[in-house]
Amino acid sequence: MSEASIRPALITKILPDSIAAEIGFEPGDAIVAINGQRPRDLIDYQFLCADEVLELEVLDAAGKNHFIEIEKDYDDNLGLEFEAALFDNLIQCNNRCPFCFIDQQPPGKRNSLYLKDDDYRLSFLYGSYLTLTNLTQREWDRIEQMRLSPLFVSVHATEPEIRRRLLKNHRAGQILEQLQWFCDRRLQIHAQVVVCPSINDGVHLERTLLDLASFGDGDIPAVVSAAVVPVGLTRFRPTEDELIPVSQEKAKEVIQQVQKLQEQFRQQLGSTFAWLADEWFLIAGEELPPESHYEDYPQIGNGVGSIRQFLTQFQDIASQKLPTHLETPQQFTWVVGNAVEKAFQPLVQQLNEVEGLDVNLAPLRSDYWGQEITVTGLLTGQDLLSGLQGKDLGDAILLPSLMLKHGDTCFLDDMTVEELASQLKVPILPVNGIEELIETCLQPMSREKAKPTQLMPH
Repeated sequence: MSEASIRPALITKILPDSIAAEIGFEPGDAIVAINGQRPRDLIDYQFLCADEVLELEVLDAAGKNHFIEIEKDYDDNLGLEFEAALFDNLIQCNNRCPFCFIDQQPPGKRNSLYLKDDDYRLSFLYGSYLTLTNLTQREWDRIEQMRLSPLFVSVHATEPEIRRRLLKNHRAGQILEQLQWFCDRRLQIHAQVVVCPSINDGVHLERTLLDLASFGDGDIPAVVSAAVVPVGLTRFRPTEDELIPVSQEKAKEVIQQVQKLQEQFRQQLGSTFAWLADEWFLIAGEELPPESHYEDYPQIGNGVGSIRQFLTQFQDIASQKLPTHLETPQQFTWVVGNAVEKAFQPLVQQLNEVEGLDVNLAPLRSDYWGQEITVTGLLTGQDLLSGLQGKDLGDAILLPSLMLKHGDTCFLDDMTVEELASQLKVPILPVNGIEELIETCLQPMSREKAKPTQLMPH
């Protein structure tokens, strides 16, 4: 990676009472170099800032360069936040996996929706998954030297010919050698397997999980956990692909197969090790496992136990925060994907035990993506419009913020919350997390401020 491709790290926020605030940094300033080195990403920035004496080259918002010397304790944070985690180019994916969600979207949307990253740095920092097929030797060396562990790896299959078929990349067959590389260096990964019926299920799934478990032993296991996820398909996927949707019968079969292996892994490894994503149980129409099943939720980011955790936390928070009645009666529509309709009914019942509070659950499917069973995060503005138009929606809509682009008010189909509120003629209240959901239900709606065309504050 040439230095010419490294951009100054643009500062967007200065934390109060921090070293940076004391010095006088402002949003719009940018870090060019630290002790003569240009950081490629947040990892470099954090590593370089560990020194006790720093010389920063800073470019201010007016384009003027400054050199600032800082003396600090080893573990002191400067208190800066940046526009992005990467200050150079994103490592993009050159695989052609037929189940890739990026390739299953319609054309003509915002450019960010079509970026396919395969970047180990985002994996280390945020838990995004990579395939290991796009790394140069320099990047492998950096992972080793900086001990970037754990990483999150899309394995899908350990049999070379099956993995090459899935990723459509001749380098994909090296996965077992790569797992051994992590093992030899006492570095760790969390694995995921997206199950595509008739390709990597059945005996191939068993082979993959057994191979992964062979790296799951010892004081520092190379493979810490594996998530088993059903393939998700949309109506925009290429017509020439060979993928088959997961049926209820297939979901039941996979659950039974993996649960049998889980018993074996608990005996051998002292851990369940291989985890079934919640979607398997939703598709199969079966009860979710109890909270005790999930240990420390090692695959929560992959939808393994996220519903059970939400249900448990909701009941805990609601029991502390819900009053017996509201002074001013209020009625809300809580929009969710129809996948969680059954699981969320007890939560709605708990909310409606508050006298004066009326919450109606609106479980929707996604006609936009062409999915019969839809998780909440994939619902689009068009889905909400078609599913809610003409209905009594009460005082406002409670909208889980995971439907929206991070830090924005845009759905996956580019419709904005403001546009949807205007068409439905009702305020929309984005809520982030359980506490905010409950607080929003209890906070009196200002009838003066609740204009349908407004995005209501939360």
